[in-house]
Amino acid sequence: MKKSMLFFTLLFSIVAFSQKEIEEVKIENKKKGIQKSLKKTTNTSVVSSKELLKAACCNLAESFETNPSIDVNFSDALTGTKQIKMLGLTSPYLMITEENIPSVRGASQAYGLSFTPGTWVESIQITKGAGSVVNGFESISGQINTELIKPMNDIPFYLNVYGSTDSRFEVNTHFNKKVSDKWATSLYVHGNARVSKNDMNHDHFLDNPLGKQINLLNRWQYSNPESGWVSFINFKFMNDEKQTGEIDFDPNRDKLTTNFWGSEINTQRFDFSSKVGYVFEDMPYQSIGFQNAFSNHNQESYFGLNQYNIKQQSYYSNLIFNSIINNTRNKFATGLNFTYDKYAEFVTLSNVSRIDNSVGAFFEYTFDDNDKFSYILGGRFDYHNRLGAFFTPRLHVRYNPWERSVFRFSAGRGKRAANIYAENQNLFGSSRAFSVLDTDGKTYGLNPEIAWNYGVSFTQNFKLFGRNADATLDFYRTDFQNQVIVDVMQSPQSVLFYNLRGNSFANSLQLEFNYEIIKHFNFRAAYKYYDISTDYLSGNFQRPLQAKHRFFGNLEYETHIKDKGQQWKFDFTVNWLGRQQLPNTATNPVEDRLPNFSPSFSVMNTQITRTFSSTFEMYIGGENIGNYKQENAILGEHNPFGTHFDTSIVYAPIFGQMYYMGLRFKIK
Repeated sequence: MKKSMLFFTLLFSIVAFSQKEIEEVKIENKKKGIQKSLKKTTNTSVVSSKELLKAACCNLAESFETNPSIDVNFSDALTGTKQIKMLGLTSPYLMITEENIPSVRGASQAYGLSFTPGTWVESIQITKGAGSVVNGFESISGQINTELIKPMNDIPFYLNVYGSTDSRFEVNTHFNKKVSDKWATSLYVHGNARVSKNDMNHDHFLDNPLGKQINLLNRWQYSNPESGWVSFINFKFMNDEKQTGEIDFDPNRDKLTTNFWGSEINTQRFDFSSKVGYVFEDMPYQSIGFQNAFSNHNQESYFGLNQYNIKQQSYYSNLIFNSIINNTRNKFATGLNFTYDKYAEFVTLSNVSRIDNSVGAFFEYTFDDNDKFSYILGGRFDYHNRLGAFFTPRLHVRYNPWERSVFRFSAGRGKRAANIYAENQNLFGSSRAFSVLDTDGKTYGLNPEIAWNYGVSFTQNFKLFGRNADATLDFYRTDFQNQVIVDVMQSPQSVLFYNLRGNSFANSLQLEFNYEIIKHFNFRAAYKYYDISTDYLSGNFQRPLQAKHRFFGNLEYETHIKDKGQQWKFDFTVNWLGRQQLPNTATNPVEDRLPNFSPSFSVMNTQITRTFSSTFEMYIGGENIGNYKQENAILGEHNPFGTHFDTSIVYAPIFGQMYYMGLRFKIK
């Protein structure tokens, strides 16, 4: 009895001593907002939700303001829509997926990035170069995959309220419920509106559209580690309305008339997706997954007298089996997928509707010695009713030549059908005549786009003055075997679509440097050089509205976290863009002409966040605080129904300074 009492007394003393020591030892492991692994085979960076909070980040298109790999530009002078580019190529050449299911494609290509609110995003994976064959054959310059917040990991309630000086207001609410040990569900409600008219450059046109959006997502997760089953089910509905044009335009009075120039873009979209996975018992390296997605996208719009309506019904299915060959150093993924797209498309009374479908099989082998060397070799064979039968190879290689360094190489082929009207809706806001010069192809008379992408990358982590630093140099080249040329160089009164009749390539060189100046004070910088050359009918030109030289810089500072979670966070970003090739305006009247190249300029953004506790914080910020504005953003604005009207030549901000404020509240 005494021995037992002595044992328990001793045990209690040890536990109490250990607990006391644990309470006094604080271990800090601060994760970076943008994470890069030296052991991952592909050149992939992961943008965490923490990084997304460093800017206003109202939607996915605005989630890349502090990321040096992605370029963000305005697509036109009317809609306020931001388009993204990677390796110098616009988003149609990127595969954009949501939890590895294709999302922004076809009818949603122009505005789809604004349909995912930033608060829904858990992380974003950005892969440079040709992506995995598991996800399809369309990727050419890279892949952006968005992971949404998982219901099993979510908090019971989240509120985000935002308002800005350009009269944009936004509310996000998240509700989460653990139904049982195995089931959880989340309901996300997003609403935004812009309610006031702004004309900061005094051209009598709205700088940003009036509009409102309601966006709902109901998400279910089932997880049973004992049986090996996991599944996700998503239901999403969105209604988005935009109105833009002249200040005095009233759609009830002036729609499709020459009273005042105006535009409305109204989109309704419904999405359903499901993912079911099973991990084999006693074989954790072997699994099978089944993805399904259905979407119904309906856009009705007009731009002055140009009408454009598109409805797309899509179904996507992907069956994936993962296992090993002999040991876990040799892994493979194989499977089948099917895609169906029905387009009802009308362009100013012309019916260009069609049905696309494809079926494909893929196999991807991964070797990883768990030390210095790994590679992924993949291929897929597809049959498409318009693109025919074709093979898509992809290769990614990683080698760690010495400590804290990595060398990567990738090569791959991509093929896609260009949706020339959906992808170039910014040109509808002009008096340009649309002409398709080729007739032999099966999509609008055009042949499919085919390109090879090659890339090398080297990263070295090191110590500089006792602080962590890393540098990355990468170079990528995209060679087009065929490309659908969008020619705005021939004449300011026309846009021509035709198959490539010469050479077209895109070279991208990026040097990135990250450094921890002092504890909690980080510096990120990047220089990017683009050489993007295309043979047009009128000669060889650099890609219009693409800066050849760009510089990016970001400073981030955080104070120490106090006992109640109190903290200050400061963020500052600058983007400098060199001159850009501008479309041809030589035959316009003098007042509506632009030079061959734009001037260089810089844009500065900043944000300050005050965290009052682990559940409440407020933030205030500004965009374009240097107040740089493009002059003459709209050509022919005094006669918008004349032959020289054009809102598509936008190389810089047109709104000027914008300041915002918001708050975040959580119930944990």
